Amino acid sequence: MNGFQKPFRWALLLILAVLSGCDRSVAERSTGPVEATPAIEQAAAPAANATIDTPMVEPTPAAEAVEEEPIPPGLTHYMGRPIAQTMHWTGAEWLTRETRDNEEHTSVVVEALQLEPGMTVCDLGCGNGYYTLKLAKEVAPGGKVLAVEIQPEYFGMLQQRAREAGIDNIELVLGTVIDPKLPPASCDVILLVDVYHEFSHPVHMLQAIRKALKPDGVMVVLEFRAEDPDVPIKPEHKMTKTQIMREIPANGFKLVGEYNGLPWQHMMFFARDDSELPEVEPAAPPLDA
Repeated sequence: MNGFQKPFRWALLLILAVLSGCDRSVAERSTGPVEATPAIEQAAAPAANATIDTPMVEPTPAAEAVEEEPIPPGLTHYMGRPIAQTMHWTGAEWLTRETRDNEEHTSVVVEALQLEPGMTVCDLGCGNGYYTLKLAKEVAPGGKVLAVEIQPEYFGMLQQRAREAGIDNIELVLGTVIDPKLPPASCDVILLVDVYHEFSHPVHMLQAIRKALKPDGVMVVLEFRAEDPDVPIKPEHKMTKTQIMREIPANGFKLVGEYNGLPWQHMMFFARDDSELPEVEPAAPPLDA
């Protein structure tokens, strides 16, 4: 290597390192903090070199009509609760694991939603569509599912699963950490499965969800029970019923129903506080942390 080639080589390596750091910084700012492994304590992430066809998804017309709001810094705690990091899309295989229905009774969850054909349902934090496809079958014909995600890499996986299942009543919506990009008063049901505890901007998101609900619509929140030490999920990915009731009603909601028969999770139904649906008191959990 001559005297010119050696400094040129080092300069090229320095430029590449700077560009790589910039790319990672932009990605972290756009998606917020993420963790590569799922919430379950013993789960393993898929191979890092896995390749998935994940085309970008155009925003919905409703999203295009609204000027983007600047995203403020995310919270680390809310009402005394540490906010968990978002599960990264590279852990997607855990969402569709074969044991999930047996562990979480997901078929019972869908039944408890009491969906009907013609409804508009949102799967907020849809991931690769484990629940999305189930919901789409329930609201057909005439209904649709709005599948909302902030990590567009999930959309290609969801689209592939929907094609294989012959399902075509799903609309993909690319949201942000402060706005799910849902049309006002559009949703009969907004489902959040193990998602709410990861909101870095819970007040913004709850305000947006409230606006997206129809007057008699409900937001259904599923969270792993922090009261139960036997639920094999990381502590930061669990919530007590007491904490859920501390946070959500404070943001313009009221509890209108519960299903307490799931093995690992709370399932709580919230309506807007101006809804005509009657408010109920939460049943006491088996334990209270």
